[in-house]
Amino acid sequence: MSVDESTVRRVAKLARIAVEDEEIAKLTGELDAILAFVEELSALDVEGVEPMTSVIPTSVRLREDVVNDGGDAERVLMNAPAREGDFYVVPKVVE
Repeated sequence: MSVDESTVRRVAKLARIAVEDEEIAKLTGELDAILAFVEELSALDVEGVEPMTSVIPTSVRLREDVVNDGGDAERVLMNAPAREGDFYVVPKVVE
């Protein structure tokens, strides 16, 4: 796939990036290279390859999912910028 000037401008607009006219040619080449790499990756046979979240095998320590109130309101609210009793005070958002 070949990227043209209008595609570069459209991508820049969608990404909300200001692009000068002098940069268009350079970005065209860079986007072409990125798309070529993606096409190269698409050609790989990944049948039987398990998805992974890290290159190093890790296991996540799980805890029981229990709803609680934190147990100690004073400790929980210790760093609150503003509080009223045992509650955080937050600015009004909706008028």
